Amino acid sequence: MKTITTAILMLCSVAVFAQTNTELKKHYEAYYKQMKKQGDKQGVINAMTHLDVLEPSVARKDTLAYIYLSEGQYMQALNTIGVEKNPTDSDMNVEVKALALKNLNQIEMALEHFEVLYKRNPNVYLAYEMADMKIQTKDLVGARLNIDYAMANVTEDMKRAFYEQQQPYETSMKAALMYLKGLLTFTENKQTNMDAALKFMNDALAIDPNFNLAKISREALEAQKAQRAKRAAEKKE
Repeated sequence: MKTITTAILMLCSVAVFAQTNTELKKHYEAYYKQMKKQGDKQGVINAMTHLDVLEPSVARKDTLAYIYLSEGQYMQALNTIGVEKNPTDSDMNVEVKALALKNLNQIEMALEHFEVLYKRNPNVYLAYEMADMKIQTKDLVGARLNIDYAMANVTEDMKRAFYEQQQPYETSMKAALMYLKGLLTFTENKQTNMDAALKFMNDALAIDPNFNLAKISREALEAQKAQRAKRAAEKKE
């Protein structure tokens, strides 16, 4: 009799727990919809976190990490989905890892995930980002391959955003690639490639005279060139 009573109590407990879980899930689904309607990102994050605890879902975790990323909460995004490479990861998952790691200045780790995205869907924008990071990590051969692909596939309507000024701006992707090619050329050999790098900066500015980063780079190269010429003249005296 005692065994039967215990079994009945356990079944009742399971039923109550299941009912409570269902009610909580309905509550947080309604809460999520309301927060989304109000544009309350933190509320959306809270609702999705509760829903994932109640009913774990890979898709929900990916979405939650993407929201963290869009809010600039890069560590939270990575804490949600991890940093490991998994062949079953969704494109969203891989993109979050790549961008979050890049924004945390973990360039080499970020590149691993960018490479996955690039294999799945090669495009000019990814090629630019990867070339830029490969120049930073001194993978100059890889950077040139990415730039060559981008130059062969870029179209007139493509744009690229820059943020070095207080006010972000866009420039032609062709101009951006010319700038990047100039940067790569100079990095490959700073002693002999000064003029070639300057030409690429000028080509970029011919496409977009207001391209601020290309202006700054050209000025820096011209200043270095002038200093070299001065030192060479002083040695002759």
